[in-house]
Amino acid sequence: MRISWFVRIWVLYGVFMIVPCTHAMEDVRLARLPEAENLIGCVVLLNLADHTRIDSDTALCGERHPPASTFKVANALIALESGLTSEAEIFPWDRQSRQLPTWEKDLTLQEAMAVSAVPVYQEIARRIGLTSMREWVRRIDYGNHEIGEQVDRFWLDGPLKISPIEQAAFMGRVALGELPFSRESFAALKRLLPTERFGSVQLLGKTGFIPEKGDLHGWYVGWVEREGRPTWSVAVHLHLRTKEQLPMRQAMARAALRIVGAIDP
Repeated sequence: MRISWFVRIWVLYGVFMIVPCTHAMEDVRLARLPEAENLIGCVVLLNLADHTRIDSDTALCGERHPPASTFKVANALIALESGLTSEAEIFPWDRQSRQLPTWEKDLTLQEAMAVSAVPVYQEIARRIGLTSMREWVRRIDYGNHEIGEQVDRFWLDGPLKISPIEQAAFMGRVALGELPFSRESFAALKRLLPTERFGSVQLLGKTGFIPEKGDLHGWYVGWVEREGRPTWSVAVHLHLRTKEQLPMRQAMARAALRIVGAIDP
């Protein structure tokens, strides 16, 4: 995919206006990760100590897409903060056929996050309601702020869109507790998120994917903690050809984090 210099300049301008950081650079080592798999995609790393950002391709990483199930991070925080659900709640299966067999059972909030159960988080969004959801999305400065008029589909079909650069910035603010949520809500979210451990390092994150314009858009967003201290946030967006390629989202995030030493080899 070739992007004209005119488009690149305007995307770069928008990126730096929307997501300020101390310093941003492109790194060819990150660019090689999707290229090695013959995929179009990008990787963003954000150093949470000095807010230095590293992109595989800044123009590409500034393009917005629907967040798909990565929005479950924000959805859960909003619902927890609003007292509309809890970690202990059981969401009963209504015995209707679901897209995935793993969704066809009663689920806790954590289980629903682990299997990315869309119906559970649609129920949570309906509880929040359109007016409150619109205000929260604006308050946390999530993507383009646009949720339209259907409260339980906007992160899947649009109009909500977010770029990988914005995703990395958002997850960094989640990791550092720099959003308008209580300590209790942040702590609960950490217990909900799927976590990988690498010695004293853990990677917390959320996947997402959605068909868009004839291919699969795959997401992985998250952050790294070393001995309990957040160090880097990460966002990966890939144009995938088949569902069999979905594990590349996490694999590419791990590979990128190893490049900068956030995860040990």
